[in-house]
Amino acid sequence: MIKELFLSLAFTPVTYASVTTNQTDRKVHHPSRKISLGIVSPINQQEIQHPSETSKDVSSSKSISSGDRVIEDRVMERRVWRKIDMYVVPVVAMFYLLSFLDRTNVANARVAGLQTDLKMSNKEYSIALTVTYVPYIVAELPSNLMLKAVGPNLMLPTMLTLWGVVTTLQGVVKTYSGLLACRFFLGLLEGGVFPGLVLYLSYFYPRYKMNLRVSMFFSAASLSGAFSGILAFGIINMDGIGNRPGWAWIFILEGLFTVLFGASSYFTLPRSVDTAWFFNAEEKSYVNAKLLEDNTQKDEERFTWKEVVEATKLPQVWFLAIAFFLDGVVLYSLAYFSPSIIQGLGFTAARAQLMSVPPFAVGFVVAMISSWLSDRYRCRGIVVIVSSIFCVIGFAMFLGSKSHHVQYGSLFFSIPGTYTTAPTLSAWSSNNAAPQTRRATAIAIGFIMTNSGGILATWLLGSLSPAPEYTSATITLLVFSAVMALFGGVNLFYLWNQNKKKAEIRRTLTREHENSGLGDRSAWFIYNL
Repeated sequence: MIKELFLSLAFTPVTYASVTTNQTDRKVHHPSRKISLGIVSPINQQEIQHPSETSKDVSSSKSISSGDRVIEDRVMERRVWRKIDMYVVPVVAMFYLLSFLDRTNVANARVAGLQTDLKMSNKEYSIALTVTYVPYIVAELPSNLMLKAVGPNLMLPTMLTLWGVVTTLQGVVKTYSGLLACRFFLGLLEGGVFPGLVLYLSYFYPRYKMNLRVSMFFSAASLSGAFSGILAFGIINMDGIGNRPGWAWIFILEGLFTVLFGASSYFTLPRSVDTAWFFNAEEKSYVNAKLLEDNTQKDEERFTWKEVVEATKLPQVWFLAIAFFLDGVVLYSLAYFSPSIIQGLGFTAARAQLMSVPPFAVGFVVAMISSWLSDRYRCRGIVVIVSSIFCVIGFAMFLGSKSHHVQYGSLFFSIPGTYTTAPTLSAWSSNNAAPQTRRATAIAIGFIMTNSGGILATWLLGSLSPAPEYTSATITLLVFSAVMALFGGVNLFYLWNQNKKKAEIRRTLTREHENSGLGDRSAWFIYNL
């Protein structure tokens, strides 16, 4: 059985070419363009998702019916995804970069004197971080469920602009209680951003293209780790300007930029494929047809709580929820405490800001390469397992060596490992739940667990495990990384086994005789491994 699993994950490039139903063999033609036939994938034709029996017109120019098949036009294929990559992904990436930067720049401000000036103990600093995550977690599911109704083009920019205001206000606080108030509202306003962005991208991309795009914007988090060190190094030299300390200017300048970008994004973020200003009618028809082919744009007629409940019954949601929690602990431990860890290795505060840049820069490169491989070869589970093992190696190095050079080098394993695992888990979770409300709920559950892990991370280093060795914390993070790899493997095996059972059903049952409303439980919905 294990041999069959790995044979099914053989690294064969996949080109999605067509979908054929049992009854018809019609084609989607695009006006004014000759359709060139794509290369047919070596995948068994039975194992490709089929469109539903009926669907609404999802294009302003073309009606897509259940009997249609999409013949891949290579020129159109390159053009439409390149346009979304150019006009949507950079805006989404900046959203998450600013979200992560504005949430974690408190780590740089701490090294620059925030904790001393506000007379905070290590325990009080951990409380300030924890206060961010309580409303953050509470906001995630409602925010994701509201996204479609309000419109991502309105909801996401509003969230960004408001949390930019709160970030700026952190630069004028004079008391610890004032900082706590700011951290609470920052978490409340940022709570829905990451699950919302993952859900938003699923409106534009088929499942097999999601991991690279999620990594493209999530890798902004690793870039924010690099940028925050560089920015903090420069900004703290403003100490005394306007009678404000250098750490205050970190919040003020970064917060003002967030406000400006949030206001501009009202004009740059499209609501959906059909309202994307950069597509013509023919391109909209093609993208919508590809989404229907991939079974990712099967909207329910209306929102129902039944689909929310159905998401909570999916085993793959809970296997990944555990991995999300563990990765959240690892991710936020490194995001919030890397400057402090590096300072504990004997570097000055200013030097520690700069030395935090290279591991995060490497994390960005590794995450992008891994996500390309994950999409190209459909091997999300393997990427999760390997990147988790990178974390294990990094923490083992930090724990087992007393050399500061080796301990600093360990960050080049642990940081790229966790910053690769997180976007891959996000794409994997999004890929394997349908229809939309069920998918939105599954995504939100994952991020609720991630940020629950963030709460533990705020206490793990410093408060529960003293600097500079952080021995107990390092052991905990090492074990969590190993268990994360284990649950990646468990989920991979479960999905492979389910796909095998679905293949058996398809041999004895036609699509027309299958019950409707099954979503991802349909025998024609193939789980991404």
